[in-house]
Amino acid sequence: MTLTLEAPKLTRRVVFPFTAIVGQEEMKLALLLNVIDPKIGGVMIMGDRGTGKSTTIRALADLLPAIEVVANDPFNSDPNDPDLMSDQVREQLEKQLPLAVQKKKVVMIDLPLGATEDRVCGTIDIEKALSEGVKAFEPGLLAKANRGILYVDEVNLLDDHLVDVLLDSAASGWNTVEREGISIRHPARFVLVGSGNPEEGELRPQLLDRFGMHAEIHTVKEPALRVEIVEQRAEFDRDPQDFYNKYEEKQKNLQEQLVQAQQLLPHVKIDYDQRVKISEVCSQLDVDGLRGDIVTNRAAKALAAFAGRNEVTVEDIRQVMPLCLRHRLRKDPLESIDSGYKVQKCVSSVFGIVDA
Repeated sequence: MTLTLEAPKLTRRVVFPFTAIVGQEEMKLALLLNVIDPKIGGVMIMGDRGTGKSTTIRALADLLPAIEVVANDPFNSDPNDPDLMSDQVREQLEKQLPLAVQKKKVVMIDLPLGATEDRVCGTIDIEKALSEGVKAFEPGLLAKANRGILYVDEVNLLDDHLVDVLLDSAASGWNTVEREGISIRHPARFVLVGSGNPEEGELRPQLLDRFGMHAEIHTVKEPALRVEIVEQRAEFDRDPQDFYNKYEEKQKNLQEQLVQAQQLLPHVKIDYDQRVKISEVCSQLDVDGLRGDIVTNRAAKALAAFAGRNEVTVEDIRQVMPLCLRHRLRKDPLESIDSGYKVQKCVSSVFGIVDA
């Protein structure tokens, strides 16, 4: 007798749903705002071991809607945006050749601690380039992460030079590889997420400043909440698909909210007086450079768009400013990062907020 088994409805691995994650609101907000506006510049998450950093980031990647990419393109090129296209795809368009387009889940690329620069940036096969006259390029992790999320766990243990390379690509949206006079450039726009444990050392202030936002997470102390988290995890491990199904509607609603926020973002306005006060806060806190001002403006707009509004409120600014500025206050590498109290106090003073 032949037994025919029904194929499973879902063949992809089930990921713990983002909407099921309890607590850690600061981290979740910072990640969502970076998804709405990747130009915020990524987020650095610092916190205790075993607080769900990796789980949350994987859940976020799984939550995001599928994107249109050029089929068989190693850079996940956008068929409609020249800034997110590889040179080969752009040449095809210029020659008016048809592009094969497919839908693809947003990728999350893990960058291992021992990665070399070649593994990250990609390599050029000089021998093939010289003998065959073609630019033989082997894409690296930055190419694969284009239009996705690049996650670096224990980023504070990564070589400073590699952190510089990642931050440069995240800021410019492009990666350039040069070897023996041959230069290749490709799009590399991604949400950079770094995480680490403060006990293992902080990043240098110069590198920390390059991250758009800084989120702090702590181990949950409340016993009832800890029990809820443990029970949730046990339920998910027993039957991942059944657990996911319970949160499917919430996942869809949040996904739709993110898509609408991305569409609304270009129309969100921030009042001139509010922009002046943001810069006044940065000036009073002695924040070096203008990154703090720029990121705060972007994050406040993203939060307004997430709430479905086209105008930024003082509460939006108040909510995002500690995330955008706390890591920029540290002048001495031996200093600890402000919890956000100093920023909140200054914001309340400048904006004339009286706490109830």
